[in-house]
Amino acid sequence: MRIGFVLRRIWCTWFFISGFLFFLPLYPIFLILLSRESWFVHAWRLKKVWAHWILLTTGIVYTTTRKAKLDPKQAYVITPNHTSYLDILLTTIAFGNYFHFMGKAELKKIPMFGIFFRKMNISVDRASRKDSHKAYKRARKDLQRGISIAIFPEGTIPDCSPQLGPFKSGAFRLAIEMQVPIVPVTFLDNLRLFPDKMGERMLLRPGRSRIVLHEPIITTGMTEEDLPELRQKVRDVIEGELRSHGLINHEITMPTRAGV
Repeated sequence: MRIGFVLRRIWCTWFFISGFLFFLPLYPIFLILLSRESWFVHAWRLKKVWAHWILLTTGIVYTTTRKAKLDPKQAYVITPNHTSYLDILLTTIAFGNYFHFMGKAELKKIPMFGIFFRKMNISVDRASRKDSHKAYKRARKDLQRGISIAIFPEGTIPDCSPQLGPFKSGAFRLAIEMQVPIVPVTFLDNLRLFPDKMGERMLLRPGRSRIVLHEPIITTGMTEEDLPELRQKVRDVIEGELRSHGLINHEITMPTRAGV
């Protein structure tokens, strides 16, 4: 037991060292590519290379099940379940269409890596109504330009993982207002590989990460009145996938949260 614990701590340390060592020489390139909005797509592609490197050197092998072919010219709202910090890396890898993340403002403060949320991605301080509105307007603008938006509908990693936490309404309101499809995404193994629970955060392990990209849910013709039904439909898709793999055994009704 003790040997396994030590090995996982070593592996976790290597995960961060590997990511940092490869990111360091790329940092000046990222700074250049993020200096112009028209170059953001190139920064996104380079970030995919960096994400692949981390997984390759740390023994995390991913498999992606695509339940439908996505239109490369279509903008989508991407809504993954959130169980681990691996989710960000693996969303970047698995989703082929250029997209921006929408995430909490604290991500801007991460040394070096925060440049993505200070420049390309959309940060939001949910405690500030003004900042939330600004982030929402930016997301609408991106979708109008054909750039997909990835939003974790739970907002954060819930304590009840792998059960889904309550879904916020922002992603669904955005998809309905802009009349763009929603793509639910289910991560099946990230919690086991890289848990976020207190006391387990430094216990990364190698292994397989299974990703399921579900069939897009069309929002054409939907209005604000359809938001609760759309939110529940996305939840049912992700929850059903988790249940089919034996990761959750029963539904837990969670309260709904408004906001982005």
